[in-house]
Amino acid sequence: MAGFINYIKESFEELKNNVTWTNRAEAQRLTVVVAVFSIIFSLVIWGVDSGFAQVIKGYFNILN
Repeated sequence: MAGFINYIKESFEELKNNVTWTNRAEAQRLTVVVAVFSIIFSLVIWGVDSGFAQVIKGYFNILN
């Protein structure tokens, strides 16, 4: 158990002293970039899925 507590202490020390953190403005800008990319990517996936659904629907209509 002492090893685990030592690991936690060392991890916090590492985060506090050795990690370079971005400033708040940069973090907000990057968050917006990720959100916009996620929305665009999800719309593209939705479009491709809708297209495939129409193709499959047309295929089964031809079979009937």
